[in-house]
Amino acid sequence: MLTLALPLILAELGWMAMGIVDTIMVGHTANPALAISSAALGQVLYNTIAFGIAGILLGLDTHLSQSHGAGRFDEANRWLLHGLILAAGLALVLILIIVAAPILMVRLPIDRTVLNGSISFLAALNYGTPALFLYFTLRRYLQAFNHVRPIALALVTANLINVVGNWLLIYGHTWGAIHIPALGVTGSGLSTAISRCYLALFMVIALWRIERRHQYGLRSMAHHFEPNRLRRLALLGAPAGGQIFVEISIFGMVTFLIGVMGRLPLAGHEIALNCASLTFMVPFAISAAAAVRVGQAIGRKVPTDAASAGWAAILLGAGAMAVFSAVLLLFPHAIAASFTEDSAVIAATIPLLFVAAIFQFFDGLQITATGALRGAGNTHAGLIVQIVGYWIIGLPIGYLFGFRLHYGAVGLWLGLCAGLIVAGITLSLIWRHTTKKLSTQTQELTTTH
Repeated sequence: MLTLALPLILAELGWMAMGIVDTIMVGHTANPALAISSAALGQVLYNTIAFGIAGILLGLDTHLSQSHGAGRFDEANRWLLHGLILAAGLALVLILIIVAAPILMVRLPIDRTVLNGSISFLAALNYGTPALFLYFTLRRYLQAFNHVRPIALALVTANLINVVGNWLLIYGHTWGAIHIPALGVTGSGLSTAISRCYLALFMVIALWRIERRHQYGLRSMAHHFEPNRLRRLALLGAPAGGQIFVEISIFGMVTFLIGVMGRLPLAGHEIALNCASLTFMVPFAISAAAAVRVGQAIGRKVPTDAASAGWAAILLGAGAMAVFSAVLLLFPHAIAASFTEDSAVIAATIPLLFVAAIFQFFDGLQITATGALRGAGNTHAGLIVQIVGYWIIGLPIGYLFGFRLHYGAVGLWLGLCAGLIVAGITLSLIWRHTTKKLSTQTQELTTTH
């Protein structure tokens, strides 16, 4: 599990680092609260929609890993082809949504200056949407075939490009006759879009080199279009995409509610959310490894290995998050101060980091259990559990504490905490039930043999 997960952890941390670097660098402009708030709103809106839509491609994890486990490379290649077709359609949908988004955004009861900045940020991010979906698709193939180092290398180098791009486009520079205007938040969005184009190109080159070395048969991938295969892929992936949308959208809703409270709470929320999202990337990467390992074991028809892989992932994810919980509890001021020198923003961030420390362990449980279940072909459990945990339990609790009991942003985060606790415990129990079924399958196979 660690062999597969460690490069993916590096990749996911690199992915989150882009957003964190964007926040830090716009946080050092003339008006940090305004800049961070604009970037926060834009990032949350884009990520909520983009990762919900792109989550449909997670169905590839099941099909690709099980095909690999069974030694059916030709079958995996057909799934990749239809994944690319699906990704193209999904990317077009997202582009159109982001283009139309300002029509609704201007009606939000949020500071007009913040809204204008976030709209400009979204428009810049949208240039990288096709590349983002291509990256998502090719990445699923590489990790299902155990080629995870190129994914990590791609993200690490993309971050270097993003830092340089941010430095050039956010602050602006002049060298003799060459003048690059200071674009502020918009420049940050453009830099991220450029980095995503680089990511997609890196994946294409990596896949080409791996195919030359291993001869998986990708050159003959252009089989005829199979509508039924595309439908199966979409139907399996839709609940996974729905789950991601439910999880991200609850944070989007909380961001909107905190945005109503003003720039300062929103800036503190954005910093704390960046920190919680960064730590989440570790179990999220382990979750992807779990989906691959469980799927490969099921493809090999060794359900005991599938059960072991799932439990290994859950223990690793929960353990890592317990460590992060201690870090957030011990060093909240240092963490907040690394984003901005504004003492008011730091003070607004620290209480939220304490709440994040409480839910870390349960966040690790829920996402790794979800990955294990996805490898087994169960993409519905996570969706149902998170709808109940976040929207039916968490949001009402957050609204009660945040607005009725006047705890503000901290109250809303307590609601998120309650939802994550419910999701973590429930999904772990569902995986336990799944392992019992896998054990029964093993006994039946042994008896038959």
